[in-house]
Amino acid sequence: MNFTVWIIDIMMDQLRQIAIFAKTVDHGSFRAAAKALRLSPSVVSHHVTQLEQKLGTALMYRSTRKLSLTPDGERLLAAARIMIDAAETGLRDVSNQTEQPSGFIRVTVPAALSQSKLLDRIASFVTGFPNVRLSLDFSDDRRELISDGFDIAIRMGALADSSLMARKLFDVRRRLVAATAYCESRPKPKTPKDLSDWDWIELAPVGHKKHEFRNGTKRVVMSKFESRISVNDAHALYRLTCQEAGLAIIPDFLTESDITAGTLQSVLPKWAVAPVGVYAVWPANAPRDGLVKNFVEFLADDS
Repeated sequence: MNFTVWIIDIMMDQLRQIAIFAKTVDHGSFRAAAKALRLSPSVVSHHVTQLEQKLGTALMYRSTRKLSLTPDGERLLAAARIMIDAAETGLRDVSNQTEQPSGFIRVTVPAALSQSKLLDRIASFVTGFPNVRLSLDFSDDRRELISDGFDIAIRMGALADSSLMARKLFDVRRRLVAATAYCESRPKPKTPKDLSDWDWIELAPVGHKKHEFRNGTKRVVMSKFESRISVNDAHALYRLTCQEAGLAIIPDFLTESDITAGTLQSVLPKWAVAPVGVYAVWPANAPRDGLVKNFVEFLADDS
C-alpha cells in the first residue's frame, strides 16, 4: 500500500467515525443510532471510542439514561454537521435527481399566523409540489412537537433551549392599538408609562413578562401591565380590541385595514413595539435531505 492510499484510508475511517458520532448525538443513544445506521450498539460505541482516542479527548459523557456532550464534543458536532450537510448537498447535485418531493407532513402553527404571509408560502409549496400532503394544526395553545406527533412546529417569540433544530423564517411587526372611540375616552398618552391604567388585553400563550418600546434612540422596557382580559386566540384579541374592550399589541397584518378605515388607531405611534420572530422547529434526527428540510427551506426562502 503506498503512502497516499494509506492516508486516504485513515481519513475515510475518521470521516466515518465523525458521521457515526453525529448520528449518535442526534438520536440520543448508541442503541437508537445503531438502529438508524443498521449497526450493532457495540459497533457504534466502538467507533465513537476510537474517535475519542485518536483525538485524545472525551467527546461525550455517558450515563445509563442519556448522553451529553463535552465542550470538545460540541465543537466537533458543529463541524460534523457542516461536513455532512455539504456532502449530502453535493451528492444531490451530482446525482441530478429529478424526483419531486413527496410524502406527508404534520405541522403545528400558531393560529395568530393564519392570515400572515406564512400561509401564502405554504400554499405556494403545495402548488409547486403536488405529491406532498400537509396536515396543518392551527392553535394559539403551544402544541408539543414530539409527544403530539408533529414533524414541524412553527413558533413565535423566543425559543427555549433544546436539542431541536430551528431556523428563523421572518419577523412579525406589531403595534399597540385600540379602537378610536376607546382612545378618545382617555387622556392622550405621551409615553408608555401613561398607559398603566388603560384596559390591557393579553394574548396568554405569548406570555411576555416585559414590553419593550423604542422611539428613536429612546428605549423603555416595562414590566407587563396587569391585563383586564386574557385570551388564548389572536383573532379574539383583535376582535375585542375592535369592540373597544381595551388596547393590545397585535400583529400588523391583522390591523392594517382597520387602521386605514379609522376604526382602530395606533397608540403612541412614535413608539415602536419590538417585532416577534417566527421560527420553524423540527427534530434533530429528521433526514437532512428529506421532506422536512425541503419544506423549511422553502418557507425560509423569501425571494
